[in-house]
Amino acid sequence: MRSRLTHFPHPGKMIRRLSWGVVDQAMSSLTNFVVNIYIAHDLSAVQYGAFALAYVTYGVVREGSRGLATDPLLVRFSGTDAPTWRRAVANCTGTAATVGLAASLCTLIAAAFLGGASRQAFLALGLTLPGLMLQDSWRFAFFALGRGGHAFLNDTIWVLALLPALAFLRATGRDSVFWFILAWGAAAAVGASVGPIQARLLPRLLGCRAWLSQHRDLGLRYVAEGASGTAASLLRNYGVVGILGLASVGYIQAANTLMGPFQIILFGMGLVALPEAARILRRSPRHMGLFCIALSAGLTLAALAWGIVLLVAMPHGLGAWLLGPKWVPTYPLLLPTTLFVMGGCASAGQATYMHALGAAKRSVRAAILTSALTVVLALAGAAAGGAAGTLDGAALAAWIGSVLYLWQLRLALREVRTPPGKGTLSRSRHQGTHRKPPDSRATEA
Repeated sequence: MRSRLTHFPHPGKMIRRLSWGVVDQAMSSLTNFVVNIYIAHDLSAVQYGAFALAYVTYGVVREGSRGLATDPLLVRFSGTDAPTWRRAVANCTGTAATVGLAASLCTLIAAAFLGGASRQAFLALGLTLPGLMLQDSWRFAFFALGRGGHAFLNDTIWVLALLPALAFLRATGRDSVFWFILAWGAAAAVGASVGPIQARLLPRLLGCRAWLSQHRDLGLRYVAEGASGTAASLLRNYGVVGILGLASVGYIQAANTLMGPFQIILFGMGLVALPEAARILRRSPRHMGLFCIALSAGLTLAALAWGIVLLVAMPHGLGAWLLGPKWVPTYPLLLPTTLFVMGGCASAGQATYMHALGAAKRSVRAAILTSALTVVLALAGAAAGGAAGTLDGAALAAWIGSVLYLWQLRLALREVRTPPGKGTLSRSRHQGTHRKPPDSRATEA
């Protein structure tokens, strides 16, 4: 028993699981990247700014869905047996679909009070949110069971449905933000409809209440944590619209879109980092610190490398090819965007460690503080230095946030070492895990 607990997971199996995460995210990100580049190249800066607002709103809903549905699944049901997984996934995907339906209603109501391109964008988003949320939940469900190939197939189906839809829009001259978002979301619904066939189970909408009740100690905190970052982006974008105008939001979104190829790696690792960390914590907790340090360092260096590639290649034809004339005002935003992404990567390992521990209180506190700081510094930067100042402020907040995450992780590990009856870990429900807390010597970072 002792050798099993202290033995590091087989590196070949771990690499295969991590590789599936990157490959699947490459396919998933391809859909988002294609739509972003397509709209940025073909539509006006104002229409692209409207798309950016809708896309960030989608991100807020997606993070809320993940916090309530799939994050508890990853923490508590990664690597379980198939029957247990099936029971959990039926309720989990039903919860994601319910979140999508509720958000769809709210988005359609909001669209009624908007005008112009923003109204078109939010109307299309409202019509497609249920399918988008359900498709996203299938991906995480398959990774919780270690079946990354199923997630990859589902995202491939999304891409195969999207490409002919975009070709149809170009052939018929439907070049508005409404049609582009509608095609993107409808293609996701195709993948969502294939998920039950792959998993051999149906989402249980009626299981939403039971799922939320069983995992309320994690769900609400993960909603706050996941939504805080996207909500910060939403508030930042709305604030920039008021200070600088809608076109500036479009240029900021364009700079973020250019980071898309790197974000394939970032989000791909995010798909599998938490399940992998949960396995390491159960089997070899003394290796958790090394795993999370490697995760943060590797992602930060990869972000820097991709930023350098963009800075060198954009003036030599890549910018005009991807963005058309918009590349000229977008190019000065690349350096602060790279620094902003690097700051977020620097805290990835700490966040994963806290999630694996089930220390939801600590991780959500770090996320909210970082997000609030991002909004304040970004809007201050917008007032002082325009679009580039916005991203300078956001980058500074991200790096301060990495220190906040480290601080909260140290507090979480201190709580793990607290003897039962003298600290919060004795009440496992509040820490979000029913597993026995790991030995203190094995959790040193």
